[in-house]
Amino acid sequence: MRVRLEYGRTGLPVELPEERVVRSLEYKDARPLPDPSSALRSVLENPTGTAPLSQLAVGRRSACIVVCDITRPVPNELILQPVLQSLEQAGIARDDIVILIATGLHRPNEGDELVEILGAEIANKYRVENHHGQVEHEHTYLGKSPRGVPVWIDSRYVEADLKITIGLIEPHLMAGFSGGRKLICPGIAGLETVRRWHSPQFLEHPSADCGILDGNPVHEENTWIGRKAGCDFIVNVVLDDQRQPLKFVAGDMEAAFLQGVEFVRTVVTDTVKRPVDIVVTSGAGYPLDTTFYQSVKGMTGALPIVKPGGTIIIASSLTEGIGSPQFEQLFQDLSLIH
Repeated sequence: MRVRLEYGRTGLPVELPEERVVRSLEYKDARPLPDPSSALRSVLENPTGTAPLSQLAVGRRSACIVVCDITRPVPNELILQPVLQSLEQAGIARDDIVILIATGLHRPNEGDELVEILGAEIANKYRVENHHGQVEHEHTYLGKSPRGVPVWIDSRYVEADLKITIGLIEPHLMAGFSGGRKLICPGIAGLETVRRWHSPQFLEHPSADCGILDGNPVHEENTWIGRKAGCDFIVNVVLDDQRQPLKFVAGDMEAAFLQGVEFVRTVVTDTVKRPVDIVVTSGAGYPLDTTFYQSVKGMTGALPIVKPGGTIIIASSLTEGIGSPQFEQLFQDLSLIH
């Protein structure tokens, strides 16, 4: 049996013994939007839980638009074009709009990567800046959360008169689903915030898992942090396995996000009759499989269907190696211990 795994930019064809294959799990049938631009404009004009962005922008002096970094295949250029048009038509000067790359604790994105993320015209004509999670003085302290997490958020976002986030909704190994509040925490949060939010206090909870929101402390915590930081408007997209838009949601940070989550559940959830001995999977291809840190998501996604003591075979390009210098250092430190 010949299958193609998402791997790097090119894909990876592999041969599997057909008599041993139980099932091939993939996206359920969902038709890509026939006219993504029109569908996007429709949700911008009729958002969930808020007034249209064109109305929210009236009278605002400045805007910060948070977008995902290079590790997320969000069609930012498509989304940003009507968003930026709405802001400028409402009277916000181009010089008063900052597009902030939500790097979390990842490396900055520069040069050609900004063109890849935003498109050449937007990258060249707008103020585009990276979040630097480890530079404390670039953050504003907003106090502690009910669970004791110190909330440090990028000051460029905190001080903006209009706060917008643009992201992707898909299953996430800890937060249940990506998108929505995740653009704020960890996207533009400081080191101490992310460190505590990624601590065993949250990650070891049984509900801190893929596809779970109810009772998930990781989701509840960054939702609280997102509310504390403020968010006027989100635009989130759901993509198919070919990175084509299936659905856009827009509006309130929580209501629009949950609307998107309900749709995602219909296209990414599947089952097998019983756990299997071997799962063959991938890190979902470029840009999601460029580091081991990101490719772990492919492994955790396979865990529910592999037998105890079974095997997960994952294909990931790892063109940037392990991940951040800090994450790579952990491997070196632990190898010395053992």
